[in-house]
Amino acid sequence: MAKALVVDDSKAVRIILAKILRELGYEVCEAANGREALEVIEAQKAEVTLVLADWNMPEINGLELLKRLRQDPELSSLVVIMVTTETELGQMVAALDAGANEYVMKPFTRDILVEKLQLVGIHF
Repeated sequence: MAKALVVDDSKAVRIILAKILRELGYEVCEAANGREALEVIEAQKAEVTLVLADWNMPEINGLELLKRLRQDPELSSLVVIMVTTETELGQMVAALDAGANEYVMKPFTRDILVEKLQLVGIHF
């Protein structure tokens, strides 16, 4: 079973995303910020294949998390999708330039998330 990591400082958003991912067949782990996400990735590097990350979080934000993940050659195939309230084009471009595979704006629906996953080559 594929494993996904949901990174968001909002517990409610983590619950919603985790529920959708479980319905799609993922095993899900969660982190409340980028620092916790890096710890999970370090411990489960070989297993996690998908990260859904918020931008605005304490300690290490989503963009910084993305940049750190992309610095690790072992994580080159890791799919990272930003799921955020940041709707400015410049921020979307910054995330994509930093290596995000896709960008989902909150609020989102299950269908939008599934569509973005399919766009990055994940099929169910």
